[in-house]
Amino acid sequence: QVQLVESGGGLVQAGASLSLSCAASGRTFSGYAMGWFRQAPGKEREFVAGISANGRVAAYADSVEGRFTISTEYARNTVYLKMNSLKAEDTAHYYCAFQTRLSRSALVRRNPNDFGYWGRGTQVTVSS
Repeated sequence: QVQLVESGGGLVQAGASLSLSCAASGRTFSGYAMGWFRQAPGKEREFVAGISANGRVAAYADSVEGRFTISTEYARNTVYLKMNSLKAEDTAHYYCAFQTRLSRSALVRRNPNDFGYWGRGTQVTVSS
């Protein structure tokens, strides 16, 4: 079965950097869109960053573009989210997710409903 495990969250001060990891087991990345989402108390789950199913296109939410970077390391079957210049508004529970259907699409999926595999998430708290 497919299992996703996030790690790397923690408590940091505003302006600091943090790197999140999502290790996948039970399948390979090839042919599946993947993404990072976050959810803060009282708010809906929102798209943060993603990579298209063909692995060639990355996209980011406007609020994090220029500060966050999504990347993959296929040899370790892991997807990363490098976060720089963290702000208090970045505080949330961060989840990684993978699409359940094989695709050759270059479109980055932004809707949480497009993803079927989810990790438990990791908490990121930024103090100001």
